[in-house]
Amino acid sequence: MNDPKLVKEQEKTLETPRMKAGIPAKMLFVLMDLVYGKTANLSKFLVLEIVARMPYAAWENVSYVAITHTHGKPKFARKIHDEVLHARAEQDNETWHLLILEELTGKTKKHYGFLRMKAIPQILAFVYYQISWILYAIKPRMSYKLNAEFEDHAEHEYMQYVKDHPEHDSELWESAFKDDYGNFETVSNLLRNIGLDERIHKQRSIQLIDNARFSDDEED
Repeated sequence: MNDPKLVKEQEKTLETPRMKAGIPAKMLFVLMDLVYGKTANLSKFLVLEIVARMPYAAWENVSYVAITHTHGKPKFARKIHDEVLHARAEQDNETWHLLILEELTGKTKKHYGFLRMKAIPQILAFVYYQISWILYAIKPRMSYKLNAEFEDHAEHEYMQYVKDHPEHDSELWESAFKDDYGNFETVSNLLRNIGLDERIHKQRSIQLIDNARFSDDEED
């Protein structure tokens, strides 16, 4: 029941060393381990997905502000808008992850209570959004780097979790979001694909680190 292609991608992730995280990313990871434990579980993944969408939302917001100031140069403004579309697509993908994890955690019934599953995730998301917004406005490459580190962490956590929980290999995935996200037979295949999504987000952020500022090559 395991998808050979997804299993191969899982093995590729687990054979690849994790990125060296900077101070902001390390602080976030340590805080999550302190609050939710070092061992990965579906409830912890849910919190991860609440936070994961924030950089993309921040980038979209900053880009629209930039368009407000650069619309007098339509070609340049269009470049910024094209980046908005990418950020929005990645944000939408993370949103499907969030909704799917909400379904899965509802089934497993592992609850941490209001503080750890409602209040703290909202605070983490708010702080992460503000940091991503400020970095993107001042020095975009730092915002991309932070996101790449976060996505690399998520990718490895998902793939390692599937390896450590073979019981999901035979657990059929039933969801209201199959038509929106994809039809995966088992929970293991679903989580492998989510991990692969995180790798794709990471790779795009890495590509953008060295091209973080838009080039205004439009003639006056």
